[in-house]
Amino acid sequence: MQPPQQATRPRWWTELPLVALVYAVYSLGRLIVRGNEAGAVDHGLAILHLEQTLHINLEQPLNRLFTRTPAIGIPADFIYGSLHYLVTPAVLIWLFRRRPGQYRAARSWLMTSTLLGLIGFTFLPTCPPRLLAAVHGFTDTMAQYSSYGWWGGQASAPRGLGGMTNQFAAMPSLHVGWALWCGVMLWRFGGSRIARIAAVAYPLVITFVVMGTANHYLLDALAGVAVMGLGLLLSKPLMRLAERVRTRFAPAASATGAPIVSGGCETSPGERIPGQRAPSATPADADDNTPSPAR
Repeated sequence: MQPPQQATRPRWWTELPLVALVYAVYSLGRLIVRGNEAGAVDHGLAILHLEQTLHINLEQPLNRLFTRTPAIGIPADFIYGSLHYLVTPAVLIWLFRRRPGQYRAARSWLMTSTLLGLIGFTFLPTCPPRLLAAVHGFTDTMAQYSSYGWWGGQASAPRGLGGMTNQFAAMPSLHVGWALWCGVMLWRFGGSRIARIAAVAYPLVITFVVMGTANHYLLDALAGVAVMGLGLLLSKPLMRLAERVRTRFAPAASATGAPIVSGGCETSPGERIPGQRAPSATPADADDNTPSPAR
């Protein structure tokens, strides 16, 4: 039985375009599939009414707290508008450099879940709480505190670029989903108490922030967790499928593992390697009892 092939270390020049491609598909998908506004509002109200029926509408008291307390609301807006795009790539790069053996599985889990989230945005456009009519009691804290940051009145997009975002991409919350992924990676591979604390604190902070800023409902956050769970289940068979496709279309020499040189690295008869000393006797000479001529 041949020994199993060792997994090659991931290469940045193949990983970077792959990650960029998936993120571009995700961003363009959010931009192109904006959804119908009336339908998105109906979905948002349905989620809110369901939460009120179940008495789990935590986003309403949190939003009032963030609105009335700038010392909480302003940092929360900065967290919402930036950490989503900073911490996740940082953890991915850290895994690439420090945990190459676990990197591919972690990257595949993140990408699969992200694409599942895009499917959710496509088929269930949802109006976030901040865009509901004022009668429902929500305040857009990012609009309220827009003078403190780079954003305007359209989510976390820079001023003047709000039209390039899909503001109805609320269900599921990938802010929460990506934060959960970061937390799992830090818990499993961080190796220190600080990493463990961050692994628990970061997803919780993001969950409270997305609700307090009125960007997501609690059910959006739970859906983000569910999407990450489904992505974890699907990423493993998808990795096996990708490996089979790669092996099938790889060059024959790579697929068979055939050596580049012949066994034993033997030279042809009579061939000499430059700088090689001539042997004093051939095997035939060694077996011959005839004395060699005098020198």
